[in-house]
Amino acid sequence: MSTSVTEKRMVTPNFISEIIENDLRTGRYSKIVTRFPPEPNGFAHLGHAIASYIDFGLAHDYGGECRLRMDDTNPETEKLEYAEALIHDMRWLGWEWGETRYASNYFEELYQMARKLIQKGLAYVDSVPPEEMARLRGTVDKPGTPSPYRERSVEENLELFERMRAGEFPSGAHVLRAKIDLASPNMKLRDPVLYRIVHAEHYRTGRKWCIYPSYDFAQATTDALDGVTHSLCSLEFVDNRAIYDWLMDHLWGEPPLDKTPRPHQYEFGRRSLEYTVVSKRKLRKLVEGGYVSGWDDPRMPTLAGQRRRGVTPEAIRSFAGQVGISRTNRTVDIGVLEHAIRDDLNPRAPRVMAVTRPLKVTITNPPETHEETLHLPYWPYDVVNESTDGLVPLPSGKRVRPEEATRPVPFTRELYIEQDDFAIDPPKGFKRLSPGGTVRLRGAGIIRCDAYATDDTGQVSELRCTLLGPEAKAAGVIHWVSAKHGLRAEFRLYDRLFTVPHPESPFPGDSRVAELREFEEDTGTQEDHAFLSFVNPRSLEVVHGYVEPSVQHDPADTRYQFERVGYFWQDPVDSRPDALVFNRIVTLKDTWGKGIEGKPQDAKRQTPSAKRQKELPELTPEQRAKLDIFRSQGVGEADALVLVRNEKLAAYLSEAAQYGKVSALASWVVNDLGTDIREDRIRIAPAALARLVRLLEDGIINTRIAKDVLAQAQESGADPVEIVEAKGLRQVSEAGALEPILDRLIAENPDKVAAYRSGKTGLMGFFVGQVMRETQGQANPQLVQELVAKKLGQ
Repeated sequence: MSTSVTEKRMVTPNFISEIIENDLRTGRYSKIVTRFPPEPNGFAHLGHAIASYIDFGLAHDYGGECRLRMDDTNPETEKLEYAEALIHDMRWLGWEWGETRYASNYFEELYQMARKLIQKGLAYVDSVPPEEMARLRGTVDKPGTPSPYRERSVEENLELFERMRAGEFPSGAHVLRAKIDLASPNMKLRDPVLYRIVHAEHYRTGRKWCIYPSYDFAQATTDALDGVTHSLCSLEFVDNRAIYDWLMDHLWGEPPLDKTPRPHQYEFGRRSLEYTVVSKRKLRKLVEGGYVSGWDDPRMPTLAGQRRRGVTPEAIRSFAGQVGISRTNRTVDIGVLEHAIRDDLNPRAPRVMAVTRPLKVTITNPPETHEETLHLPYWPYDVVNESTDGLVPLPSGKRVRPEEATRPVPFTRELYIEQDDFAIDPPKGFKRLSPGGTVRLRGAGIIRCDAYATDDTGQVSELRCTLLGPEAKAAGVIHWVSAKHGLRAEFRLYDRLFTVPHPESPFPGDSRVAELREFEEDTGTQEDHAFLSFVNPRSLEVVHGYVEPSVQHDPADTRYQFERVGYFWQDPVDSRPDALVFNRIVTLKDTWGKGIEGKPQDAKRQTPSAKRQKELPELTPEQRAKLDIFRSQGVGEADALVLVRNEKLAAYLSEAAQYGKVSALASWVVNDLGTDIREDRIRIAPAALARLVRLLEDGIINTRIAKDVLAQAQESGADPVEIVEAKGLRQVSEAGALEPILDRLIAENPDKVAAYRSGKTGLMGFFVGQVMRETQGQANPQLVQELVAKKLGQ
C-alpha cells in the first residue's frame, strides 16, 4: 500500500501524518477521508481556517478526500444564512469538495441507530430535570447515582422515544441517554445525552423533527455514514473520544454501516490568536453591542471581515500552514498572521503614493502654470529582481517588462505631504523636512523648506519650499501627491481589536478588570463580559487625504502598497468612484518582529517553561546578552524579547530608565507606547513617562488614569504629569470619600445586593465599576473592592 505524499505537501509532518502513513502502510484503509464539520450558528473565523487547512491539507497530501459537512443538529441557533456563508468562505479559501453534506440529511438513519441502542439495552429515556441529572452524575471524586428511570424496560423506552419523535412532549421533558458507566472517572461516560426534545423550526427540515441528536452522537454516526477514516478535532474533545469509540463499538459493522470503514477520532492542539477572540458568543456580543459594524467588520477575525479588509485567501492559507499541528494548545503571536499577509502582498501589490494626513506644500520657484507628468515605476528593484520570468504585473493583471510597468504621476507646484514628515523642532536623527532642511520627493527631486505658516490653533498649515537642482543632497525620501490632481479619499486605519494579547483571560490582579467590568446580574459569567473591557478604542482611525490619480483607472479590487504608509485596497462595500474609501490591510513593518508561536506577551500572565524557551526565535549573542540584562532588571520575558529585537524601543527605555526603574517602565514602553515609538510618532519624552509611572507607583494615580493621561499626552504633546495636575486626576484613596457613594449604590440596588450575598460574587465588578464611573475612574479600585466586601458581608 502506497504511503507517499503528493508532490507539493501542504501540512508539515506531524503525529497525525505518522498515523495516516501507518494506516495506509498496514492496509487499515485504502483511502484517506477526512471531514470539516462546522456548525452553522455563526460566521467562519480564523480558527475555522486553521482547522479546515488541517482537514483539507492532510487529505490533499495523501491523495484522499475531505468532505464539508454542516453539523446542523441545533435548530435554535442555526440559520441558512450561516450555512451559506460557511460554504462561501470555504470556497473562498480555495478548498474543493464534492457535494456539501449535512448532518440533517441523516436524521432518519440516526434515529434508527438510537433505536438499535435501546433494543440492545444500551440507551434509555430519562425524565429527570436537567439540574437533577447534573447532580446525579456525581463529581470527579464521587461516582454518579442512577436515575430512577435508568431501568425502564426496552419496550417502555422504545415507546417513549417514538412518542418523543411524534411531538407528544414539550421541549426538555425527556432525553435519551446512553447507558454506559456512572462510576467512570471520565465524566463524559456517565450516561451522556444522545437525543433531546427541541420544538423549533430547522432551517432545512422545518418542523418534521422535534428531537435532535447531541453533538457526541451525531459526530460519530455521521462520520461513519460519510465514510470518514480520520475524524480530526481540537483537544477539547479528547474526553469525548471515549463516547465516539463506545458508539462505534456498538454500531459499527451493522446496517447501515456495514459497507463503510470504521472512523477513529484524533485530537490536535487548538490554536488561539493574540489580540482577538473567536468564540461565536463573544463575537456576537461585539456585533450586537456596536463595538464593530457587523460580522464583516475588517477588525473581526471572521473570514468575512478579513476578506473585506483585503486579506487574500492565499495569505490565510499560508498563515494556517505556518501554525502547524501539535498535541498541545498554543497561542499564536499575531505577528505570524501579519507576516503572512505582508509576504503575500509584497509581490502582488503595486506601489503608488497616498497622503493620509495632508500638509500643503507650495513650491515657489517653478512658474505658476508649471505642470509635468512623471512616469514612476510600480515595482521596486527587489520585487523586479525576484520575478522568475523577467515580467512584472500591472494593476490590471497584465504582465510586462519592468521598464513598461510605470504609471503617470502629475507633478505640480502645489503638493500634499504627510503632516508627520515636517517638524519645526525635529528630534535627533530626523530625516524628513524641517525649516531650512531638505528632503527628496519620491521621483521628483529635492526641496528645501524656506518658510511655514500656522493656523489659528498653532498647527502648521502650509510649507513654502524651493525645488533644488540635481547637485543638491538630502538624507531622507518622502511621498507626496499633487494638490491639483490628487483624488480625495477616506482612509480607514485598522489596528488590533483588543489592547491586550489575551482579552479572554485578563491579567490576574490587574486593576483594569475591576475598573472596567460591569456585569449584568442575570446573564453570563465574568469571562463573558470582561473581554469587552479590553476593546481597543483606537482599533479604527478614519482620516481623509489624497491618493495619486493613477488608481482611478485600476480594477477596484487592486491591492496597493501606499509607499511608506501601508498596504491598502478599496473597501468593497463603501468605496465608489466619486467617493474613494481605502482599508488598511496591514502596516508596512512587522513591528512585533518575527512571529513566535505561543509567545507570552506579559510577564504578569505567564512565565515560559524550559520547553517554551526552546521555541523562542534565534537571537544573536548580543541580543541574548541584552535579554539576560533585562531579565536581571526585573523585565518580563515577553517584554524583554520585544525590546532586544527593536532598537527604538530599547533606546527609549534606556533614556527613561535614567529617571525611573526599568522593571516599572518596560511594560508601558512595549505595550502602551510601542507602536508610536516604532513609527516615530511618539510625543511623550522618556523622562515624562518615568514621572507618570512614579505617580502610579506611589499610589497617587491608578492604572486607568495613567492610560487616559498617556493617550491625551500623545495626542496633544503636553507633559502627562502636567495633565494630571491641571485636571486634578489623583486617585481617591480615602474610605470616607468613597463610602457615601457605595452606600447609595447599595441602597439603590437591593436585588444585586441580595444576589451577591447569595453567592453571585461576580457582582463585585458591578459595584466597583459603578464607583469607578461616578468618580470618573479616580477611585482606588483595591480600596473599593475591600469596602464592597466589608459592607456586603463577604
